[in-house]
Amino acid sequence: MESSHSKNLHTERIRTSDSLTLAATCSGERGQPAVILLHGGGQTRHSWRGTVRSLGALGYHALAFDARGHGDSDWSPKPDYSYERLADDLQAVVSTMAAPPVIIGASMGGMTAMHAIGRNEAAFARAMVLVDIAPRVDPKGLKRVGDFLNGHRDGFANIEEAADAVAAYNPHRPRPRDPRGLMKNLRLRDDGRLHWHWDPRFFRERSDEQREKNAQRLLDMCRHITIPALLVHGAQSDVVTTHGIDELRARLPHLEVGRVSGAGHMIAGDRNEAFNGAIMPFLERHAPA
Repeated sequence: MESSHSKNLHTERIRTSDSLTLAATCSGERGQPAVILLHGGGQTRHSWRGTVRSLGALGYHALAFDARGHGDSDWSPKPDYSYERLADDLQAVVSTMAAPPVIIGASMGGMTAMHAIGRNEAAFARAMVLVDIAPRVDPKGLKRVGDFLNGHRDGFANIEEAADAVAAYNPHRPRPRDPRGLMKNLRLRDDGRLHWHWDPRFFRERSDEQREKNAQRLLDMCRHITIPALLVHGAQSDVVTTHGIDELRARLPHLEVGRVSGAGHMIAGDRNEAFNGAIMPFLERHAPA
């Protein structure tokens, strides 16, 4: 594991079990209560930058990493992007921590967290926070996410075009006056155009039968998840439904549920301060700094 420092944040490189390298941003000191943050599909660790910095300042050892095929982490050569493989990567990251962490996962990251926690002993993690995800979600909302992630395969002529695409996907979020922050999620390729910085092979269409099988498997795994758990969902989310929440609570009776008003599926990006406020009481109870 290699690291480099910059102010309150530093970068680490973590090796996976199949010898890929994952890029991580960290804050705080090793030995402090640990928190690992997993981003959603098509995002990068930078979506957690504000939360990582805040947690470090509050006395936690916080780490957010780019999933394989995303951001500055390696792409899988096969490609192998199953949730089982993503859970393997999470296990590699957890092994670098001084103590069992609280794991916070948004969307795809939440699904990864459930897979990893559900197949390990309770000592694997101290607590779990799911961010706008449940084993069974609204197929229309899921399709809208998929259409955005699979769109724009030919890239963008400039950063303004990329900002327009994000604004069309998230019309309730104010468009930033300066879109240059998007460059953390874009790379200039040999064709002279800007492309989202993730492996396009990562996102493949799944049949309704495959999605239902995966949902049922994850619900069955819930019987092994006995650690404290919190679900934070966006009031304007078109992905997580009341039915999905109720179904998950039936399998995880100890699940706490928090709701962030004015936020959609991308809660941390839509209302970062409100999101931090929603998770802090849970962290203070289950991993006091």
